[in-house]
Amino acid sequence: MKTKAAVLFDAGKPFELMELDLDGPGPGEVLIKYTAAGLCHSDLHLIDNDLVPRFPIIGGHEGAGIIEDVGPGVTKVAPGDHVVCSFIPNCGTCRYCSTGRQNLCDMGATILDGHMPDGTFRFHGGGQDFGAMCMLGTFSERATISQHSVVKVDDWLPLETAVLVGCGVPTGWATANYAGGVRAGDTTVVYGIGGIGINAVQGAAHAGAKYVVAVDPVEFKREAALKFGATHAFATAAEAAEKVNELTWGQLADQALITVGTVEEDVVSQAFDVVGKGGTVVITGLANPEKLTVHVSGGVMTLFEKTIKGTLFGSANPQYDIVRLLRLYDAGQLKLDELVTRKYTLDQVNEGYQDLRDGKNIRGVIVHAQ
Repeated sequence: MKTKAAVLFDAGKPFELMELDLDGPGPGEVLIKYTAAGLCHSDLHLIDNDLVPRFPIIGGHEGAGIIEDVGPGVTKVAPGDHVVCSFIPNCGTCRYCSTGRQNLCDMGATILDGHMPDGTFRFHGGGQDFGAMCMLGTFSERATISQHSVVKVDDWLPLETAVLVGCGVPTGWATANYAGGVRAGDTTVVYGIGGIGINAVQGAAHAGAKYVVAVDPVEFKREAALKFGATHAFATAAEAAEKVNELTWGQLADQALITVGTVEEDVVSQAFDVVGKGGTVVITGLANPEKLTVHVSGGVMTLFEKTIKGTLFGSANPQYDIVRLLRLYDAGQLKLDELVTRKYTLDQVNEGYQDLRDGKNIRGVIVHAQ
């Protein structure tokens, strides 16, 4: 069949809209018609050459839609099911899945190559194979993907909203609750209030943090953080550190959560300095893997028992936490609708990403034509 998709052909270039051929589902695969796709900063890393994929690649890794067809051996979903995609596939049986760490599933090894686990592609055009970001390619009207990349969700939930729990919401919420281990009474600092950071704020507030301090240079984002549970918001790390010192009587923060779009050495050092004894720094934001961005005093780390850790997907388990968060939303205990700043058509994908760069969006969402 044919499908319209937004494709990257090289770093430094915008998405190109084109029609591609799409194979139907093989064994263990499903055909999905996407309803919506989130505009996440991670796709910008491909354009900015921070993450190097195999080109050409269809963008988009935050998606929700309806299953149209299934291949042989599919047991997780059936045609007509409403699903949210997980940008980390989870097989359920590898070492990591079987020990409760679905976010580290071995199937995630090819998400930047964009092909299926067997090394083959499902998108084609002009005599070449096209990859799909995170094996999903949600910037396409339809896609053939692994059944291990979908999570069935309640069909009364609006997919244009549910799409947010495919990446940004669980990554941020779990950065606070799982990776950061925020507890009632803690003081938590969040650096970068985008699609992930706003949910780290929301997650820390849910966990009962006494103070949630947001840091972002964009006033609009600071105002949003205060609506999602932040107790204080500052434009600079220095202002935040001064206030944290005052609030805690010099004991400093319990957690510092780094959710900026691109992680640099300065923000890591600032986060390390803002946590006190036994404090934890969580690095959720991405940077070029070849760039060394963590330079701190090993002596201080030892003497004050500070921890610096990385987290993927906030250390959440997609099959459980995607459903869990949507049911919290359904119960009125998690804000999702308020996260969407603007909706776009697929043709407006480059405009949406420019808005993200300009600090205009908490989360932009592409709504596919139905």
